[in-house]
Amino acid sequence: MDPEKGWVCSLPVENVQAVASRGLEEVPPSYLQPASELGNVCKTASLAIPVIDMIQLGEDHPDHSDEIGKFHSACKEWGFLQLINHGIPEEFMHQVKIDTEEFFKLPLEEKKKYGQLPNTIEGYGLAFVVSEDQKLDWGDMLFLFGQPASQRNLRFWPKNPACLRWLVWILLFLLRAMAKNLGLSPDVLVGMFEEGAQAIRPNYYPLCKQANEAMGLTPHSDATRLTLLSQVNDVDGLQIKKDGNWLPIKPVPGAFIVNVGDVIETMSNEEYKSIEHRAIVNPEKEHLSIAAFHCPNMQAAIGPLPDLAVKSSALYKTLNHEHYVRLVLGSKLDGESLSDQFRLGDV
Repeated sequence: MDPEKGWVCSLPVENVQAVASRGLEEVPPSYLQPASELGNVCKTASLAIPVIDMIQLGEDHPDHSDEIGKFHSACKEWGFLQLINHGIPEEFMHQVKIDTEEFFKLPLEEKKKYGQLPNTIEGYGLAFVVSEDQKLDWGDMLFLFGQPASQRNLRFWPKNPACLRWLVWILLFLLRAMAKNLGLSPDVLVGMFEEGAQAIRPNYYPLCKQANEAMGLTPHSDATRLTLLSQVNDVDGLQIKKDGNWLPIKPVPGAFIVNVGDVIETMSNEEYKSIEHRAIVNPEKEHLSIAAFHCPNMQAAIGPLPDLAVKSSALYKTLNHEHYVRLVLGSKLDGESLSDQFRLGDV
């Protein structure tokens, strides 16, 4: 499949909820991962991703210097953090989570009304299936574009989540803090976001009787600028790659898990890290989450920012954003391989 020939998207496959609803004692082989792909899980209970207080990140807060330093370190050393005191009302997030649960509880035929169409990523289904013989993830999603408005298709929206306006405010705040830490003008990163794409993706991972052999979401790094993740129920599933092992993440109640995407890693010339992560499944309970993705506009160049490339040699080629998106949509989730495709080999 050549991403240069069009907006290449996922091949159609059966919804995982439909497979899981049959009560099979054994998971179909297409969902069982080779043991070599499952890796080792870190047993060190003391390791935890940094927790950042958004109130203390405010420039007028007395602890601003310490907190923005912690934020810089989190982006450099971890690529992940948990954001507390972000200002989104608890009752509002509670309602969003209820709406998510209610959608996935709908009868399959009702959910199929929001099913993905050919050559689109938006809607209910499974993404990044690029060959008929690849191993499949044990999870369904509902992928929705919120911005730009020209890409929003209300055919796929059971409800139009008002949470997008809150998430954009958080994003802009974090981008300004990132710019300050990188020694850039606050508007450099924010300007590239104007008219950029925003999307949300509610995720549903059914319980899996062979959870130790299946994967909810294949190991990957996010091809976006920033991702915000919220846990919907009390079943954990996120793991990140740390020192060659998989580290389970225990969400802080009410926090957003924030991670740096490939676009920020590339623009920062690897000052900030986009970390490989995955979602596992549970043998007894379903797992639900909501991810919000944020990308620059189509006019933005994806490559090291000139002010940062001056400090050290550029590590990546510069691509126009449309070409970058075509690469994303035409690729299988597979570790950090997407970034490797435009890394400069002679650095």
